[in-house]
This record gives sequence, C-alpha cells and structure tokens, in this order.
Amino acid sequence: MWVLLLLSSFLPMTHAATDDQPLKFDTQINTVFGDYDVMKQRRIIRVLIPYSKTFYFIDNNGTQRGIMLELMQQFDKQINKGLKPSQKTHLVFIPTARDQLIPQLIAGRGDVIAANLTITPEREKLVDFSTPLVTNVPELVIASNKAPELKNADSLSGQSVFVNPSTSYVSSIETLNKSLAEKKLPPVVVIKAPGNFEPEDILEMVNANLADYTVVDRYLAILWTQIYPNLVVYENITLRDDSSIALAMRKNSPLLKAQLDEFTAAHKIGTSFGNQQVYKYLRNTKWVKDARSQAELEKFHQVTEIFRKYGEQYNVDWLMMAAQGYQESRLDQTVRSKSGAIGVMQVLPTTGKELKVGDIRLIDPNINAGVKYIRFMRDRYFADEKMTDLNKLLFTFASYNAGPAKIARLRKEAATKGLDPNIWFNNVERIAQLRIGNETVQYVSNIFKYYVAYQLIMEQAKARKADTPPGASKVE
Repeated sequence: MWVLLLLSSFLPMTHAATDDQPLKFDTQINTVFGDYDVMKQRRIIRVLIPYSKTFYFIDNNGTQRGIMLELMQQFDKQINKGLKPSQKTHLVFIPTARDQLIPQLIAGRGDVIAANLTITPEREKLVDFSTPLVTNVPELVIASNKAPELKNADSLSGQSVFVNPSTSYVSSIETLNKSLAEKKLPPVVVIKAPGNFEPEDILEMVNANLADYTVVDRYLAILWTQIYPNLVVYENITLRDDSSIALAMRKNSPLLKAQLDEFTAAHKIGTSFGNQQVYKYLRNTKWVKDARSQAELEKFHQVTEIFRKYGEQYNVDWLMMAAQGYQESRLDQTVRSKSGAIGVMQVLPTTGKELKVGDIRLIDPNINAGVKYIRFMRDRYFADEKMTDLNKLLFTFASYNAGPAKIARLRKEAATKGLDPNIWFNNVERIAQLRIGNETVQYVSNIFKYYVAYQLIMEQAKARKADTPPGASKVE
C-alpha cells in the first residue's frame, strides 16, 4: 500500500517531486535543522505526509497522488518560479505515520508537515503553523446506518467511538466527557484505532459496520459519504466547530513560515485550486465487507469454537485466522472458487489431502486445514525472523497471497531503502504496492481490519456478560 521516498539530507536531488517523474530512493533520512535559507542552500525541503486514500497514495502506475501531495507540488512551483534547474529547491515526500509526524519534525527528520493537521493549543506548544488552509471546520459524529440512532451529543453517553488516538478528535471527545460528567451521565468510550489507520480507513470500517461511531472533519465526511453509502452524518452533533487546519513547521522558522503563509492564502479550500483537489479524489476506493451484520455475526459465532480449538492446537491467534476466513469466504463453507478451492478457508483438495485433516468439504476439517497450513508457512518462512508474532502472521498472509519467494524479494528491497524488512505495515507493504500492486496489500489490510473488528466484537460480548445480572439469560 505504501511506498517511501527517502532522501539524502546533504546532496541535492536531481529532479523535483512531480507526477511525471519516477519514484527515486536515495539514502537514510538524516537529522538536519534550519530555516528556509538552510533548505535553499541544501536545495531540499522534506515534507512529512501520512499515507492515506485522501492525502497521499501511490497509484497502480507507481505515481504519487493525493490532495496534500498536489498541494505541496504547487508550493514547489511557487518557490521555484523563474529559477534555473541548478537553482531550484526540491520537495521530497516522506510518508510518516500520523503519531510520528510531530516527533519526526522536531527531531529534524522533516521540514514541513502536510497532513490535514488541526491547530490545537497542545500542538502549538511544540510546532508552528502556517496561515490555515481552512478555518471553522466542524468535527462531526459519523455512524454506521446500523448503529443506534443519536438525537444529540448526549446520546453518545456510554457508546464506543472508534478514532485514531493521534488525532484532535480525542481531545474533542474528552471535552464532551467533561460535559457528560457534569450531567452525571456515563462517558463516551474511546476505542483506539491502530496507529496506521487514517480517518478514511476508520470511515471505511464504519461504512462496513465494523465499528458504530467515529468523529471526522466535516469536509472529510462529505467527501467520503459520496463513496461509502452506509454512513450517517450527524450534522447536528458537532464536537468542535472552530477547528483550523494548517501546515506545520519547526518553531523559530520565520523564513519558511513567510513562504508557507503566502502559499496557503492562495491555495486554501475555498480557492479554485483547493476546491478542485477536494473533488478530484472521489474514486478508486475499495471497500471491506460487512463483518458485523447480524447474519455475519451468527456465522462468526458458529465457527468461533472451531477457530479457537485449532488456534490453540497450532498456537496461532484464532481471531486472526477467523479474519482470514472472512476475507477468503465470508466464513461460508458452501463457497467454491473457479480454481476448485473449497469452504471457509478456501483450501484446494490437493492441499487438504497433503495436510491429512480429513474431508475438507466439512467445516471442521476445512478450518483445521487452513489454520494448519498457515502455521506451516509461518514456521517454514518466518519462524527464525526477528519479527513480532503479529508481523510473522501478516507476512505469512502476504506470502500465502503472493508467494513466499516474491515476499522475500520485497523484504530485501525494503532493507535497501531504509525500511524495516521485519515490519509489514508502513514498511514492506510500501515496496509491495510499488512492485506487485494492490491485491496483496489489500488482502493483508482487509484481514487486519477484520481482526480489529473481531476484537471489538469479543470485547463487547465480554462487557455484556459482565453487565448481565446473576441468573439472567446471557445472549451473545
């Protein structure tokens, strides 16, 4: 999914970061400080940017795209207008996880943050901001169309809201919780999304009924409701209505701030360029399916004990295996593929025979085969690798989808680009997106989203049991 453009902090780049240029990998990111005059001398401005379907991504042709990318490419044109090639200062884009944007900027591993960053008092203590790209942005509550209806903000009392903890949305929920406490109402429960989930990833999960509620900026809600039809936007439930979004830079950078202020005033949302970019990215989005509908939940609960049994037998996270089963077949034992794969885990008859698990046309042996085979692949290719257990499974799934030899080559290439060959998300998956396209990246990503969803389901079931009075019937 994600491709990293690395740079040398001391040598000038040979080209500007524009759509018609190939991706270029240089060296490790070095620590360099200084204002715009130092950047001009080095002829490099490093832009920290989160990978997302809205702000920055790589298409199937290996071309960089996204609202923030194209915004900053316009900044590239502004600062280099009328200059000879030998005089130009080049922008280099460094995809960075959202929770690392400010730390990396402060550490001197980037010069500008282009990330839909909301100005908050806490952030202003750490970094400086440009003139806002947009002001008075409402933060709205978004729900799945299957979630309980909300009347007002107080209706969120006791509900779970799924957000990235690195966003300003968390502080908005904290403000709401103070208000709820004054009314002696239970607080909103913040469910923290994994750090690599951008707002539109969470909206994708809400759309697929994998989570009930989230909070996003209004313009993102409007943008993505045109793609995700199952979202309910509560225009009347605003957690914050005075947000301003801007570019960020290190403190004490007045020369860079002057350049960015001039630029943002001419390119903010509301200008012709800003509005054009917002509506340019309303296509080419893939959705996950609904893993939390009543019918799907029933299928999940029917196979829970089977996955748990073989997860324990082969010492594999059974929820992760259930997530793979959902990706493969929607947990439907009747599914048959054109290639002859059978059942929940989509096992080929030849593979089932080799695994000696019994008749894979039956659901128990089928799941047995799927879990056993994943354990076999994990042990054969990743047992001795210096990876977390989670990454060993993610790489196993990638190898299952694309082939272990191909994944091994991608890991080697990732290491040469300064990426961690032992981490899938944000690292090897970036090389995978560039070299083999979307299929494997989406396959692993979907499994992980289903895994997160199933964790939420299990936690909610546990909470319901805890709340059930002794002697009352317990319904899961």
